[in-house]
Amino acid sequence: MKFIISNLLVIFWAVIFGEIIGYIASQLTGLNYNLTEIGVVSAVVVLIAVNALTLISKHSVK
Repeated sequence: MKFIISNLLVIFWAVIFGEIIGYIASQLTGLNYNLTEIGVVSAVVVLIAVNALTLISKHSVK
């Protein structure tokens, strides 16, 4: 249960920060701001990164 809750929190914050960064980047570059695409991409990338980092570091502890 702790694993699921921590992943849900990671997804929540990844979407929020991804939307903020995506909005700023779209305004600076003049590209269209797509709310759904930015949220999904940021959530997937951060979820993969966090779980990979956890998996790698879990086995290095003696």
